[in-house]
Amino acid sequence: MINKTFASLLIGATLWVPLSTMAETPEEKGLAIAEEGDRRNLGWKDTTSNMTMVLRNKRGDESTRTLRVKSLEVEEDGDKSMTIFDEPKDVRGTALLTFSHKLDSDDQWLYLPALKRVKRIASRNKSGPFMGSEFAFEDMSSQEIEKYDYKYLKDEACGTETCFVVERFPKDEYSGYTRQIAWIDQAEYRVQKVEYYDRKESLLKVLTISNYEQFLDKYWRPMESLMVNQQTGKSTTLSWTNYKFQTGLSESSFTKNSLKRAK
Repeated sequence: MINKTFASLLIGATLWVPLSTMAETPEEKGLAIAEEGDRRNLGWKDTTSNMTMVLRNKRGDESTRTLRVKSLEVEEDGDKSMTIFDEPKDVRGTALLTFSHKLDSDDQWLYLPALKRVKRIASRNKSGPFMGSEFAFEDMSSQEIEKYDYKYLKDEACGTETCFVVERFPKDEYSGYTRQIAWIDQAEYRVQKVEYYDRKESLLKVLTISNYEQFLDKYWRPMESLMVNQQTGKSTTLSWTNYKFQTGLSESSFTKNSLKRAK
């Protein structure tokens, strides 16, 4: 999923371009950083991958789920994705279909096999947890640059890298976040960490993205993402394997009817 889809939140590519000559105000520089990261990720067309989701409660007890993810790059709009649960048995066949949009509210549908029903996720409910995880429904959408206002804060060391630190503000009135702060490495424009602040302006969650690998000599994808809820102590780890690019997926693979056939 993090193919540009949950994953655009987490992506960059090659050759750093100095931004000091491209922008003057913190808002202009923040937007320029987001635009450069987006530019470097164009042209991937479609991806498939396998995912493992590990849920942990405050005591450290774990439950594991296995999933499949497929994504489609859409020109002139946000990307499309489908996330399908394979295990355990009680969630097998559950599937989430997301149509991300640049300007309008995203469209999302959840198929519940026990009810044999496709449920539309209302805009005001997208801040809710996705299948009991620490990822919200809105986190599962493609993070299009038009969805936010930006502000560059500073440069800062992040591990062995130097990162841009950029604040972004969701434009969607129903977002569960008032703002997010992202650490984006200057070498490849890959997001390394994101802090999420809730509607009370309190730190809610911290996302750490790691183990990036490059595909087709251009596209970076993370092998692991850890979301920790700072208020409850719960966490969710997403791990990806078996990335495949340009497999020939089309719009017909991403319809509400295809949700019911996602096995």
